[in-house]
Amino acid sequence: MFIVLYLYEIYRIMENNKKLKPTESELEILQVLWEKGSATVREVHEILEPVKDVGYTTTLKTMQVMAEKGMLGRNTSQRTHVYTPLLTREDTQSQFLNKMIDGLFSGSASRMVIGALSQEKISDKDLKEIREYLNNIENQGS
Repeated sequence: MFIVLYLYEIYRIMENNKKLKPTESELEILQVLWEKGSATVREVHEILEPVKDVGYTTTLKTMQVMAEKGMLGRNTSQRTHVYTPLLTREDTQSQFLNKMIDGLFSGSASRMVIGALSQEKISDKDLKEIREYLNNIENQGS
């Protein structure tokens, strides 16, 4: 029965999570969970601690709030709770990109891309990947 309720809760949350906008701290936690798939608070904290001056209780509270908001799933069937991301990396990136394009670049995706490409040296590998992506888009339009 626990599994059925847990799965229903995840489904309900995922239907509503398209409106969620993670804070900077929440994004850092999501980055860890997107890489690991799932983790305990201790595991997340140990990854964040070397790069961010944050206490364990702050990480714990942030993850609890994220679970309440519907950003994280929490398996409470064992003593140590295991958290999983309910927001996908792709949906979150898309949401932030759309906001950035609309707000900073007056709705122009090309201005954003040109601005990003002019900011730093681009590796040959990245250039090749960008060319392939653009070629695919052009071929789909033909």
